[in-house]
Amino acid sequence: MTESGVRPPLALTMGEPAGIGGEIALKAWAEARAKAGAARADGAVPPFVLLDDPARLESLAARLGLPVPVKAVGSMAEGAALFGAALPVLPQPLAAPVTPGHPDPANGAAVIASIDRAVELVRRGEASAVVTNPIQKSALYAAGFRHPGHTEYLAHLAGLTEEPVMMLAAQDLRVVPVTIHVSVRDAVPLVTREAILHAGRVTAAALARDFGIARPRLAVAALNPHAGEGGAMGREEIDIIAPAVADLRAEGIDAVGPKPADTLFHAAARRGYDAALCMYHDQALIPLKTIDFDTGVNITLGLPFVRTSPDHGTALDIAGTGKAGASSLIAALTTAEAMAARRRA
Repeated sequence: MTESGVRPPLALTMGEPAGIGGEIALKAWAEARAKAGAARADGAVPPFVLLDDPARLESLAARLGLPVPVKAVGSMAEGAALFGAALPVLPQPLAAPVTPGHPDPANGAAVIASIDRAVELVRRGEASAVVTNPIQKSALYAAGFRHPGHTEYLAHLAGLTEEPVMMLAAQDLRVVPVTIHVSVRDAVPLVTREAILHAGRVTAAALARDFGIARPRLAVAALNPHAGEGGAMGREEIDIIAPAVADLRAEGIDAVGPKPADTLFHAAARRGYDAALCMYHDQALIPLKTIDFDTGVNITLGLPFVRTSPDHGTALDIAGTGKAGASSLIAALTTAEAMAARRRA
């Protein structure tokens, strides 16, 4: 809480300016304004302050015909007070004009600065959590960015010495890929007993602290088809995954597996666990996006601050057309507020 007793707002980063981040931020504020007259309920959009270029947002709103007033503010507290009347923006000037769908590496420094500033604000207690709009990594690489993605960069800013843990969450499914932004070929040797243990420990702790689950239940997916078929289709389950599950259980964590991935995500199976540890990126994301494509949320676990993001990319193909939906961003905002509230409690 601030000195006035008001919860700090969320800090929302700009993301790739040529993508849909600005549009979905405008639409999220419009959704909040539409519900402003109703009693606060689950799913309502919490107050947020966008770190972006006010002029480009005003231009974008006009181009898309969105009746969203944009107001530059000097602080998060000022933004929180203004949120009901206008979309508050902490100015983060861009170096080059923005053409929707065409990222310009010249704006990469502003995109990175927006992330850096959001993290600093939450560390100072001026923001309750960081919510990140999608970035275009190819444009950032051209600007000198050297991290595989948001997750790894935020872990770097937080000074973590261990690998970050990424959770994707939807209404009735949470998945955690043990290996993240690497190819399938490179992922296999990275599936180690230690990596599974790390992901399991961090996930269990986060489910208890940030999601209010007293005794989290983890299901651990196999790597190979049919969980290796007793070694006929690979020994990773026997030599690596099963021993890691045994280690987690020895530490008091309710973990089961390795479970064949093709039977782990149907409705009845999902009722048996609170999160599934998956061995590689698509093993985790395909079921989540199939079950709930529109409102998935990306969450970085193990950070000293709360960070969420929409579970989609920059959508350059539809940027500037007005077709982007804000459902995933709204879910990221509401999830971030709920997690921050539990940490405050």
